[in-house]
Amino acid sequence: MEDHVTPRRVVIVGGGFAGLFAARALHRAPVAVTLIDRRAHHLFQPLLYQCAAGILSEGQIAQPLRAVLRRHANVRCLLADATDVDVTGRAVHAQRPEGSSIVVPYDDLIVAVGMRQSYFGHDEFAAHAPGMKTLDDALEIRRRIYRAFEMAESATDAGDRRHWLTFALVGGGPTGVELAGQIREIAANTLDREFRTIDPREVRVLLFEGSDKVLAPFGDRLARRAARPLDDLGVELHLGTRVTDLNDQGLTVKDRDGAAVRHRARTVLWTAGVEAPPIAAVLARTTGAQQDRAGRIAVEADLTLPGHPEIRVVGDMMSLNRLPGLAEVAMQSGAYAGRAVRHAVEGRTKKPKPFKYVDLGSAAYISRGRAVVKAGPLHLSGFTGWLTWLFIHIAFLTGFRSRLGAVLSWSIVFASGARRERAFTLPGAGPVGRRHAVTAAPREP
Repeated sequence: MEDHVTPRRVVIVGGGFAGLFAARALHRAPVAVTLIDRRAHHLFQPLLYQCAAGILSEGQIAQPLRAVLRRHANVRCLLADATDVDVTGRAVHAQRPEGSSIVVPYDDLIVAVGMRQSYFGHDEFAAHAPGMKTLDDALEIRRRIYRAFEMAESATDAGDRRHWLTFALVGGGPTGVELAGQIREIAANTLDREFRTIDPREVRVLLFEGSDKVLAPFGDRLARRAARPLDDLGVELHLGTRVTDLNDQGLTVKDRDGAAVRHRARTVLWTAGVEAPPIAAVLARTTGAQQDRAGRIAVEADLTLPGHPEIRVVGDMMSLNRLPGLAEVAMQSGAYAGRAVRHAVEGRTKKPKPFKYVDLGSAAYISRGRAVVKAGPLHLSGFTGWLTWLFIHIAFLTGFRSRLGAVLSWSIVFASGARRERAFTLPGAGPVGRRHAVTAAPREP
C-alpha cells in the first residue's frame, strides 16, 4: 500500500504585503498553504491616493491574489473574512461573502490582517468623512472630489459654490499630505480650463493635524521642507488642532488654546489614525496576548505569540519595538515568518535569529516633481526626492503590467496635468435608481 503523507498545513490570514511575502517565502516548501482574505486582490496601498485622484486605475494598484500567486502550486486562496481562532483545536473560523461559515485547520498560523481606519471613538464620522485604507475608499474619495467641482458648477449661490469648493482633510501624515497636494493639482492643472461658471483654481484645501508639524515621522528638517511646497500649492495648514464634530456641512476643531472653530466644507476626508480589526481582539482573548492602545498584538522577538510558537503575527498588526506601520515592515516581517515556518518544516534545528527590521526609508509625494524621502542619514526633497520616490514605487509595484502602466500614467500627468481615471458614479444614477426615482415622483393632478 502506498504511504500518503499529509503536508504541514499553514494558514495565512490577510493578503496584503505581509501575507503575500509570507506566502512567497513558502514557495516550493513541503507545506499546504491556505491564504484567507476578505478581498480577492492584493492592494498596493501606498498608491491608493493616486487612484482616488484619478492618476492610476484600480487595475494598476490592485492585482488578483490568484494571479499574483499562480505559480505557487502549494497555495490555495479563499475569499472569506476570518472571525475567530480556535487555539486548542488549531482552526480558523471564517465567514464567506454570502454568510456561510467555513473552518480551516492549521499547524502554523500567520496573521497578517493589517489595520483599519480609526476615528478615535467617533465612528459616526465615517459616514461623512471616508478614510483611505481600501479600494472602495479610494473610489469613494474620487467620487466626492470630482462631484464637488460638478456641484459647484451648477450652484446658483456664490456661498454655496465656495462651500463645495472647500476640501478639509484630517491628518497630516503621508496620506493626508499627498491627497492635499493632489486636490490642489487637480484644481490648478487638470480642471483649470474645463468649467464655465467656476474657476477650479479658487478651491480651498484645509489640512488639519494634531501635532505641530506635518509628516512628523520624517523629522523636523523634512517636515519643514514638505510644508513649504504645500504652502506654495495653497494648502492651508491648521496644526495643533483636534476634530470634535463633523458632518456633511463641515467640521469643528479645537485649537491649542481650546477654542472651538467651525469650518464649512462639503468634502471632508479622513487620513488620521489606525486601529486593529476585530480579529485582533479575538486572538488576544484566546491566546492571552497583550494589545497596545491601537489594538496591535505584542509579539516575541521571533514574531510568535507568548506560549504559542505555532502562531505568528506580522505586518501592521504586530507590536514590536515600536516599529511603524509601513509597507516595508510588513514585507520584511511576512517574509521572515514564512522562512521561519519553512526552516522548521525542513528540520533545521537552529533557532531562528530575532526579527530585525532593516529601515529602507520613507517617502511622501507632495506634487509634480516634489517629494520628500528619508532613508537613514539620507534626506532628499524636491525633484531629487521625487525621482527617488518614483524609483521606489516602481520597484515594489506588483507585476510588469502594473509598473509599465504606472510609468505611462505618471508621464502623462507630469507632462500635461491630464488624468485619465476620472470616471465616477453617483448613488441612484443607474437604471434601478432612475426607476425608483420615477416611481417615487408625485402624480400630476
